[in-house]
Amino acid sequence: MPVPVPRQRAIPAVESGQAQAAQKVGGPLKEEAHHKEAAAHHTHSAAGTTLTLLLIEDDPAGSPIVPEMLDSSGKPIRVRTARNLTEAERLLTDDVHCILLDLALPAPGRAGAAGDDELAVLKHVLELAPRHAVLALTASCDAERGAEAVRVGAQDYLFRDELDGRLLSRAIRYAVERKRSDTAERRLAEGRVRAQENRRLERGLLPTPLLEGSSLRFAARYRPGRSRALLGGDFYDTVRTPDGTVHAMIGDVCGHGPDEAALGVELRIAWRALILAGLCGDELLGTLQQVLEHERSDEEIFATLCTVDISPDGRRAGLCLAGHPSPLIARPGRPAELLPQDNNGPALGLLHGARWPRRQVELGAEWSLMLYTDGLIEGRVGTRGERLGQDGMVEMVRRQLAEGLRGENLLRAAVHEVRELNGGELTDDVAVVLLDRVP
Repeated sequence: MPVPVPRQRAIPAVESGQAQAAQKVGGPLKEEAHHKEAAAHHTHSAAGTTLTLLLIEDDPAGSPIVPEMLDSSGKPIRVRTARNLTEAERLLTDDVHCILLDLALPAPGRAGAAGDDELAVLKHVLELAPRHAVLALTASCDAERGAEAVRVGAQDYLFRDELDGRLLSRAIRYAVERKRSDTAERRLAEGRVRAQENRRLERGLLPTPLLEGSSLRFAARYRPGRSRALLGGDFYDTVRTPDGTVHAMIGDVCGHGPDEAALGVELRIAWRALILAGLCGDELLGTLQQVLEHERSDEEIFATLCTVDISPDGRRAGLCLAGHPSPLIARPGRPAELLPQDNNGPALGLLHGARWPRRQVELGAEWSLMLYTDGLIEGRVGTRGERLGQDGMVEMVRRQLAEGLRGENLLRAAVHEVRELNGGELTDDVAVVLLDRVP
């Protein structure tokens, strides 16, 4: 059977607003299909093309139910007619804005039988055209069926014997705008759900310190550089092993995307597993480098790392640095200062066969140890745009300690001041961990 050629009749134009809707709806939540739809509608709008209506009626040529009319500007609505759903599917292109469906049309495969489901044909059309506005057409004595059609998914219903040009024009405009509004609301709801799921996932990937039985106090602050993200390429963790040693770590994967964030999570989990397996120092970092080399997507990706193991009595610690800034230590009666960093090994993933010496440092009876990533020290300061640097950070923390800030309050103030000095949000991830020992 040859494919029927669509018949078109000139009907008055109605402003749809569909092109504008396609541009406004969804924003960053649009998927590729939505972008294509928006582009298609924008093209039609820019060219001045009016609405296209697809009429699905069993005998449109015999008794035309769509009246001939012109609006004040003389622009017509284009009408395509289909005698059945097979024709309708062929004529349902992207430039169709609204479908006018005769509910008396036989359902697919029923050859005109009434069937148990009076709205089967409507449900089929809604599945066929989920992004199009649909108007249901029924007899004036069957208002209940029309109302049920709206509950099923049509935008509105019309009576066949009461149809006139003004009513149809208004109904099409209303149906298109209502569909646009419903689509926008659905996409926003889907976007909110997706964002909530992503936040729950990322929040679940953040570490929970294992410090049960330790007298040390723990605090941390984390700010990813990526917009609307909860997780970046920085990572940290703290674990107390059965012998009473407290192990703390902080690291930074180069880059700021989701791949770097995923790699940071892998390295953190690997670090915790290796610590619980009894590894430390050079053996620990060498194994982490193997994990990095196997999991990274590019050979140029590397990660810096600082790891400390604090003795059970809390007075001494072993320090290993893999291309990472040295921690800051604050003790009563002494100005805050950086721990020695002259024995720093290379970042993980840069050199095969590299070594990372473990340096023993004395902490004392009372102290605060702050581990941080370079996002805290690379923010801009002053009118010339210089970096804050480690020296600037040390001076800042000294002042904040003198003001009596400790724990969470100290970290909150430090991150806030760095942002203020930078003149706004930092572009890099920031992670800070603080361990306090108070006898």
